[in-house]
Order: sequence, then structure tokens, then C-alpha cells
Amino acid sequence: MAKDNSFDIVSKIEFPEVTNAISIAMKEIATRYDFKGSKSTISLEKEELVLVSDDEYKLEQLKDVLISKLIKRDVPIKNISYKKLENASGGTVRQKAELVSGIDKDNAKKINSIIKDKGLKVKTQIQDDQIRVTGKNRDDLQSVISAIREADLPIDVQFINYR
Repeated sequence: MAKDNSFDIVSKIEFPEVTNAISIAMKEIATRYDFKGSKSTISLEKEELVLVSDDEYKLEQLKDVLISKLIKRDVPIKNISYKKLENASGGTVRQKAELVSGIDKDNAKKINSIIKDKGLKVKTQIQDDQIRVTGKNRDDLQSVISAIREADLPIDVQFINYR
């Protein structure tokens, strides 16, 4: 009897990498001339980034520096959802950004429909914040992976536990 092959589709963020990217970005901000005398900071509070700067322009510059460091550390920037810009104390502006980890129900349904549209002999199971795909043929699983990679999803997904 042939054993079923499977893999999991997940969307996760490595928080130690985020912490490293923040510290590298803060070092760069400390040495950059355009940030001299600025009150710009980046911090991580639970699963949320907090960016503080003097004005909107500097905040955008701060985001650019942070995003470049996150990309270098292979942190998916698709999973960052920025919240509304707000005024902070001392004449500064603050923006929070949530680090989305896990696949929510809407995105799980989108992924399931992509898999079903392929018409392959695979089964999908939604397990909390991940999706397990099982099938007898490894080629079917490979084509599911390629179809999901080609799809324009609002979150970044990874494929783990390929057996």
C-alpha cells in the first residue's frame, strides 16, 4: 500500500531575525547624517513594531531602512500590516505595524480554492493557522507548491514538513 506524502503550508515570522534587523537598522540610523539630532526609534513590543520619528518624511525614511534590513534577514515584509499614523509626545509621530503570523480563515480559503482549481488528487486540511496538503503522488504536491508560489497572496507562505 502506498503511503501518502504531505507538506504543511504556514506563514510565520522568525522574531529573533526581526530583533536583529531592528538593532542593525538602529545602528545605521545612529550614523546617518539625515537622522542626526532626530528622535527616531524602532522597537518591538510583543508582536508589533513601533516606529517613532520627528515627522512623516523621516518616518518613511525609517521604514525604508527597516524594510531593507528585514529583507536582508529573510523576514517576509508582506506580513507587516501598518496601522494609522498618530501624533506622539514631544512633537513626534508614531506608527505601529503588526507582524502577521499564521494563515487566517480568509487566506486559507483562498489557498484551498487555488489547490482545488488545479484539479489534482490531493486533500487539504486547515489546522489552526496552517494548512496540511496530502496526496499519493509527489508530483501533484510539487505542482500545488508551484501554483501557490505563483498566486498573488496578501501574505507570504512557507512550505514545511515535506514528507
